Amino acid sequence: MNFAVLVFPGSNCDVDMYKAVIDTIEQPVEYVWHLESDLSKYDAILVPGGFSYGDYLRPGAVASLSPVMEEVKKAADEGKLVLGVCNGFQILTEAGLLPGALRRNQRLKFRCDTIRLKVENNQTPFTLDYQVEENICIPIAHGDGNYYCDEQTLHQLEKNNQIVFRYEGKNPNGSIAEIAGVINERGNVLGLMPHPERAVHKWLGTDDGKRMFTSILSYWRKQHGTA
Repeated sequence: MNFAVLVFPGSNCDVDMYKAVIDTIEQPVEYVWHLESDLSKYDAILVPGGFSYGDYLRPGAVASLSPVMEEVKKAADEGKLVLGVCNGFQILTEAGLLPGALRRNQRLKFRCDTIRLKVENNQTPFTLDYQVEENICIPIAHGDGNYYCDEQTLHQLEKNNQIVFRYEGKNPNGSIAEIAGVINERGNVLGLMPHPERAVHKWLGTDDGKRMFTSILSYWRKQHGTA
């Protein structure tokens, strides 16, 4: 399974994402610069965290207009898997690949912590190895993680089971309905603010993020008859 890790000016979690793929599932992975115009060789596109273009205008706003994002949209339309984490989540919402928007944290402070999440949907390609309603611990590091959508969109997200993760216990940023991660209607594009790539070894404090990568590989193998 071939993975692409996108790199924008200001990305700073691309190396973490790259190493997470190597350390958890040992699959081929490459860095892909934001000017790339062909992603056809990749089975999964990973959009990492950081401060793309210095969060100019809004986090993810400028990056969403990069040439590579047209290829990401094409890949998503073809049913390939797309995962956006933190700034990557912001980029995916700005690009229209996911509903809603990410606003400044409720108390206007950058939050860096390890928090608890509840798995709301374990029937996605990204969560097959989790249990529904399971509590997991994943790090966060963001200043604009306050997920917001209007009431109609929230109703649709609830109805379609598109809310994949919620904050459990303390809500670190004021997100509506404690939302930490959502998926598109088709189920192949996931965005979340917490960083699973920073939670793949016990010595990091938690390895609860490892199963996101094993889920992706398991799903792909089943789709291609190699499981």
